[in-house]
Amino acid sequence: MVTVRPDRARKVLWIAAGLTMLCVVAVISTVSGREPASGNGRIVTVMTRNLYLGGDINRPIRAAFGLSGREGVLALGHASHELREVVDRTDFRARSKLLAAEIAAEKPDLLGLQEVALWRRGPMQLDHIGRPDAIEVDYDYLAILLADLANRGVRYEIVQVEQESDVEAPAFTGDPLAGTASSAEDVRLTDRDVILVRSGAGIRIEGSGGNNFSQHLDVKLADTTFRFVRGYAWADVVIGAAHIRFITTHLESQSSKVARAQAAELLDGPANASQSRVITCDCNSNPASPAAHSAIPIGSGAAYRLITNEHGFADLWLQQPGRTGSGNTASLSELVNDGSAHFSRRIDLVLAKAATPAEIVTSGVKVTGDEPSDRDPATKLWPSDHAGVVVQLQIG
Repeated sequence: MVTVRPDRARKVLWIAAGLTMLCVVAVISTVSGREPASGNGRIVTVMTRNLYLGGDINRPIRAAFGLSGREGVLALGHASHELREVVDRTDFRARSKLLAAEIAAEKPDLLGLQEVALWRRGPMQLDHIGRPDAIEVDYDYLAILLADLANRGVRYEIVQVEQESDVEAPAFTGDPLAGTASSAEDVRLTDRDVILVRSGAGIRIEGSGGNNFSQHLDVKLADTTFRFVRGYAWADVVIGAAHIRFITTHLESQSSKVARAQAAELLDGPANASQSRVITCDCNSNPASPAAHSAIPIGSGAAYRLITNEHGFADLWLQQPGRTGSGNTASLSELVNDGSAHFSRRIDLVLAKAATPAEIVTSGVKVTGDEPSDRDPATKLWPSDHAGVVVQLQIG
């Protein structure tokens, strides 16, 4: 017979009680902001980054909306020329080096990118305005960024590229209808969402895909209807024993009603899965925005509330105790050469929903690319008109 001293028995009881409490916490926690006491699991870093198209795509829309005939063509062509000049001024080749330095410093294992632009040009063809057929490449943001990352010794593999809006318009000065145009060309913008995985991260890709949302904006300019579409890319990844669906998306910025409808499509589509899900997004939906009222029929935070309040996704920025700053990520001026930071909205988000208790635990969050020191010293350009968000997750 073994005799246990009373003080030792009390110690055993305290240990047993403590273990019981840990088990209870694990069961009731879905996505926690605290690291598990056991220290088991794999630390994975995820990042969401909007690269910025390089100019305000609404510039031609504002100029030509509601106009037709000669007046509409001239307004569209002049504004498209101005937009294309802005894209040169916000030189992505310079900004990409800043973005590559930022990404190389954080080394995210999974990276969700939005506004990964492909700018092309071709001969001006006024007889079929809006037909996207220009093929001469000016800027391929994805190729440029991957090359700059490789130059820093950090290599990323493309998991999924989802093409979204693909729009083309004439761009010129003067009046081509009177034979006085100069700098005449067709300018084409192809927008993309992209998922990258860091080479050597030990993450296995089981499958990937993407799609465009059925909800979109159609805008009539110069008697031509331009379709602006958004979408998403997803990848099923294996991290240790955990199976996770990683998603990146970019919701509509010009209509909170459309953005909410797109979020609903996402939640009924790839975000409706049996495994744990992580969403990186430029959600264009600010958690701080008010609910619906007379001035904003549906409320500009409607998409965020649908994803979090109604569908149970955790906002990982809010999950981390001790975080610093507001988490704001948008947005700077069109020329992205602001002398100081003016990030006033938190719309770049990392959201998660775990399939089993404590499968995803937040162990760190930070905003990147939001300090004046992040600018290019020569051009004074910021990396983007948005800041990035990096989240460290303990998986499994």
